[in-house]
Amino acid sequence: MGLLSELKLIVPWGHIAVKVWGSQKNPPVLCLHGWLDNANSFDRLIPLLPQGLPYCFQNFVSEVLRVAAAFKWTRFSLMGHSFGGTVSGTFACMFPEMVDKLILLDAAPLLLESNEIENILTYRRRSIEHMLKVEASQKSPRVFSPEELLQGLLSRNSHLTKDCGELLLQRGATKVTEGLVVNRDKRLSLPENIFDFMSKDQFVHSTRRLQASVVMIKALQGYFDVRRENDNIKQPLLFMVDTLRSTLKERFQYVEVPGNHYIHMNKPQTVAAIISPFLQGLPRKTSSRL
Repeated sequence: MGLLSELKLIVPWGHIAVKVWGSQKNPPVLCLHGWLDNANSFDRLIPLLPQGLPYCFQNFVSEVLRVAAAFKWTRFSLMGHSFGGTVSGTFACMFPEMVDKLILLDAAPLLLESNEIENILTYRRRSIEHMLKVEASQKSPRVFSPEELLQGLLSRNSHLTKDCGELLLQRGATKVTEGLVVNRDKRLSLPENIFDFMSKDQFVHSTRRLQASVVMIKALQGYFDVRRENDNIKQPLLFMVDTLRSTLKERFQYVEVPGNHYIHMNKPQTVAAIISPFLQGLPRKTSSRL
């Protein structure tokens, strides 16, 4: 199952880049990549699955609806890694009638408050200040050598291997005469600046709207919180898993796998062995429990 095509879906602010995989006769699966990653993060996993379509908070969620409308999908499945998983989960709660199956790769379906309420105004202020600073800057994009850009990416993310970093940069950078320029909006900084955190009551209410079957794949050496300094706090994840299990019952599967945050790139066979039977509706194994 190879790459079918690369598409650009026109939107008011520019375009949404899409990679289309597999047969168009299969039920569609929309894949959303992680924070500041790109669709190449699914390159190793998608060929191992029975079907698929890769691409990328109110605005991010609305992009899913735009893609669905462009393909005239009324019901489809979602697979999201990290930030893409949270966007997928939020969409599945907002538009439950449209989502058949939801696959979360080291991702939370919604962002639980996790002691962040007191910081939200700080996040909003920091986001606005950073946005205005970038917009006021007239500097040309910085040019990197391929080696410099790769080493910078790997130094900022210890979960990425060299091969995976190179794969992301194939789509995440543009060649210019002097070297490479990163394909990122400078206004994006830390993910917590744009997330909408919710209380436990809101989480419970939201999950009750889910009509999709859900598989949540947690990498044991992955991330547990959007803010890395809180990564040792496991209670929010425990609460989310217990809530999803009690609400969705047989429609929910939770699986822990050895590996880090980029398990779907580093060990795609491990992840595919879980996702493939889920997409095909085969009997599932007993969920692993925290």
